[in-house]
Amino acid sequence: MATDTFFGPDFEALESTDPEIASVILAELERQRSGLQLIASENFTSPAVLATLGSTMSNKYAEGYPSKRYYGGCAEVDKAEVIGIERAKALFGADHANLQPHSGASANLAAYGAFVMPGDTVMAMSLAHGGHLTHGSKVNFSGKWFTIVPYGVRADTERIDYDEVRAIALEHRPKMIICGATAYPRLIDFAAFRAIADEVGAILMVDAAHFIGLVAGKAIPSPVPYADVVTFTTHKVLRGPRGGMILCKAEHAAAIDKAVFPMMQGGPLMHAVAGKAVALKEAATPAYQHYAQQVIINAQALTAGLIDEGMRAVSGGTDTHLALIDLQPIGVTGADAEVRCDAARITLNKNAIPYDPQPPSIGSGIRVGTPATTTQGMTEPDMKEVAGFISRAVRDADGSAAASIAAEVGDLVRKYPAYPRG
Repeated sequence: MATDTFFGPDFEALESTDPEIASVILAELERQRSGLQLIASENFTSPAVLATLGSTMSNKYAEGYPSKRYYGGCAEVDKAEVIGIERAKALFGADHANLQPHSGASANLAAYGAFVMPGDTVMAMSLAHGGHLTHGSKVNFSGKWFTIVPYGVRADTERIDYDEVRAIALEHRPKMIICGATAYPRLIDFAAFRAIADEVGAILMVDAAHFIGLVAGKAIPSPVPYADVVTFTTHKVLRGPRGGMILCKAEHAAAIDKAVFPMMQGGPLMHAVAGKAVALKEAATPAYQHYAQQVIINAQALTAGLIDEGMRAVSGGTDTHLALIDLQPIGVTGADAEVRCDAARITLNKNAIPYDPQPPSIGSGIRVGTPATTTQGMTEPDMKEVAGFISRAVRDADGSAAASIAAEVGDLVRKYPAYPRG
C-alpha cells in the first residue's frame, strides 16, 4: 500500500499494524479530495488540528478541571485546557468557557442540566422548521424529559415571527428558551429573544453550533452579549476538531461546569480539548475573518446559482453559510437528489423544508453549505459552476450523466486541492 505523504511517517505504523483500516482512511482522504463537500456541518480542519488529535494528549485521563483533577500527572494537559479557555473567552468576549463537551449534543445536555429539571417547560425551534434533535424531538432526551413548546417560521416568509414567539412564551412561560437551528439560513435576532426571555423570566440559551464560526470571524452578530449560555460545536465553520464548547455569563459558570462534569460526562478528551485550542488560535486571525466573510459570499452565490437553475431557496436566500433549497419546482425529492449528487461526487444532504408534504426520510429539499469549499479557496465564479453541477445531477434520473459530471467535479477540485499531496 502506498502511503500518502500527507500523513507523515507515523502512518506507516498503521499500515503495518492494520492495513485494512489504513486502506479505509486513505480511501476517505481520496473521497474528500476528489469530490465537492457541501454538507453545511462539515469542513476541512487544519493539519495542525489533525496533528493535535493524533498526539499523545490522547493518552491522558483528566477528570475534573485544571488544578482540580481526580488523577495525577495532569500538569501539561492543564496548560492546554487553560490556554484554550483563555482563547475562547478572548475570541468571543465571554465571561466563561468550558471546552470539555464531547459534542454539540453533549453541550446542549449540559445546558439543560444546569438550568432546568425534568418536566420543566422549554421553548425551542421545531425540528420540522429547522431546529435540532436536542431542541425537543420526541426521540431525543430533550423531548422525553422536558415539556417542549415549539415555535417555527411563518408559512409566507419562512422566517421566524418574533411576535409569535413572544405570544407563545407569554402563554406557556417556559423556564428556558432556545434559539438556534440546523437548517435556518437567516440571521437570528438575539436582542428580540433576550427581551422575550426577560419578559417571561426565562434563561436564554443560544445553540450556535452552525454559525459560531461566522461569529468568530466577525462576519455576523454575536449572541454572547445577549445569551445566558451559548453552546456550539467546534467542527463546522469554526474548522476545529469534532467536539463541543460552552460559553456563559460569569454567574452561570459554576452551574455549567458542574453540569458538564460530573453530571453529564466523565473524563474529557484532552487531545480534542487541545485541538479546540489550536482552532481557536487559528480563528483569531485576519485570514480567518476573511475566510468567514467569504463563506457567506459563497453561500449567497451558490444560492443565486441554484435559483437560476429553477430551484427555490427557502426564505428567499441566505445570510449565513448554508441554504435550504426546495426541489418541488423541479419535481425531485431530497432523497433522490442526495443519491444522484453522490453518484456525481457531490456530497450534500436531503432536508425537510418548512411545512414539508414529504416525510423527513424523503424531504422536499436539500441543504447545501460552503464552509469546506471556501476552505479550499473557491470563490463566487466557482459557486456558479457548482450550482450547474448540482442542477444537472439532481435531474439525472437514470444516472447517465453521473460519470461526466463527476469528471468535471474532479477537474474543479483539482484546482483547489483539499490536503494537497506532498
